[in-house]
Amino acid sequence: MAGDGELKLLGMWTSAFVLRVRFVLNLKSLPYEFVEENLGDKSDLLLASNPVNKTVPVLLHAGRPVNESQVILQYIDEAWPDRPPAVLPSDPYERAVARFWAAYVDDKADAALETLEGALRECSGGKPFFGGDGVGLVDVVLGGYLGWFTAIKKLIGRRMIDPARTPALAAWEDLFRATDAARGVLPDDADKMLEFRQTALALGASKKITL
Repeated sequence: MAGDGELKLLGMWTSAFVLRVRFVLNLKSLPYEFVEENLGDKSDLLLASNPVNKTVPVLLHAGRPVNESQVILQYIDEAWPDRPPAVLPSDPYERAVARFWAAYVDDKADAALETLEGALRECSGGKPFFGGDGVGLVDVVLGGYLGWFTAIKKLIGRRMIDPARTPALAAWEDLFRATDAARGVLPDDADKMLEFRQTALALGASKKITL
């Protein structure tokens, strides 16, 4: 069966792109080994597994690497079709809509929140998540940023997702943070994340580090 084989995830605890993969693995109750990487001193395994971009996340399935977070999410969904919930809808049109909004989040995350408020209302049909009653592709892609939203709140003194400006999205954030998939994975120590950011910026003067 396609889903058989040991799973190992190369990542960093702060990375929005790594977090979304961990969310989906948790959603599907798939056991995996998490290997914390130091992008200032990349492991031989990371360099061998992702020789093009040389960054995380990398999912190793029975020793074979899958790179790029959104590719990994869809790979997991296809490799374990018998492990609910499905991250992508079964309907081709709804699947295309989910892929569009997931890509939009990554392309325009900083300026996207008001647009995503409308997208949530459109995609959810009045239900709590972009995926409807349960977490789907757009939820895990956007959810990966919530750790950094916590750190930004510490800096600016207010939530990035403002309940007054985007009430549906703010309610979504609270629900997503409470899911089993996010609990214990989503970083909540703002000071530690900001400290990590300062270290990464210092290293970034000589090495490219993707958070």
